[in-house]
Amino acid sequence: MKTTSKYFLIFALILFQSCTTWKIIKYNFAGIDDYKIFPSRPLAKSTQSYIYRCDVDNNRVPKTFLYKQKSHDLDCLMEDNNTVAFIVIKNDTIVYEEYFGNHQSSSISTIFSISKSFTSALIGCAIEDGYITSVNDPVSKYIPELKKNGFDKVKISNLLQMTSGINYSRHENQPFQKPATFYYTDNLRKEILKLKVKREPCEPFVYRSGNTQILALLLDRALNDKTVTDYFQEKIYNPAGMEFDGSWTIDHEGDGIEKSFCGINMTARDVAKIGSIYLHQGFWNDKQIVPKYWVELSTQKDTSECSAPFYQYGWWLMSITDGDYRGDGAMGQFLYINPKENIVIVRLGKNMGKLKWKGWMELIIYIAKNTK
Repeated sequence: MKTTSKYFLIFALILFQSCTTWKIIKYNFAGIDDYKIFPSRPLAKSTQSYIYRCDVDNNRVPKTFLYKQKSHDLDCLMEDNNTVAFIVIKNDTIVYEEYFGNHQSSSISTIFSISKSFTSALIGCAIEDGYITSVNDPVSKYIPELKKNGFDKVKISNLLQMTSGINYSRHENQPFQKPATFYYTDNLRKEILKLKVKREPCEPFVYRSGNTQILALLLDRALNDKTVTDYFQEKIYNPAGMEFDGSWTIDHEGDGIEKSFCGINMTARDVAKIGSIYLHQGFWNDKQIVPKYWVELSTQKDTSECSAPFYQYGWWLMSITDGDYRGDGAMGQFLYINPKENIVIVRLGKNMGKLKWKGWMELIIYIAKNTK
């Protein structure tokens, strides 16, 4: 047998021993339609859907604007930068709503790390319902197997703030690092239990998706006979009045665990509803859905408990004067909330396009400031 053939055979044998490795190579980079390739648990639309008022005909959103010393048309800019859905909601009224490509209002997208923000909302609900005692509880109280890995020092708040000190790679887009393993594995519980605390908790913020995935296992344990998806359906999806079915990706069929760091799949309108819940301090559709104190705690700039001034409990914090904040997902999924302007903006897309992150944030803030 030729040497090259021997090496190829050895490589193939190693490769096919790992289902995760095979999936990393087969699917390569993630995409907003990935809900089609993974197992999931369904989220059923509400029996009484909330329908936003709509006023898109009165030119309330600036259709043209200057960006980098050039005049741009809003619709063209969206389409040219691989957007699939863009919604602007002012005073609980849709003032701009457009879909591009084959997307429409009923189209589902994987929202990636906006899922972190929604998982945070569930932690608040679980504390309110008594499933979790406090954000000051050590993680090992709910996942005792992690005590030997140093998690008796890590509080739930550390996971929410990204200050746990865990050994989880920062290379979110590189194959064969932990982010890719967590994304494609069919055994997240096993991967979570491999994590170790490498730095003292409460040291500086380091963004690690593994923090939020630990929260999924913690919730799974605390909820007993309910799945995380069941709880999301009960506490948020139903009372918010979601218009469309969605889903939450899991690692494997049956007793799989939810991918809390990236795996919620929803329509743009229904993503906006969770933005509206937070805009109104947790009160929406005539119900207190998320505890008011939790919304305030999750979105305030407070570094007294070692959180970064720009990130708190799953949300990215922005200006002090507007109190605005956002949930971000890979490839340019944005949920932006501006309490001062009473605005919620959702952008979903195949990727960032030419605008990249800073460009999108500049555009979204410009629209918030200039929508009448």
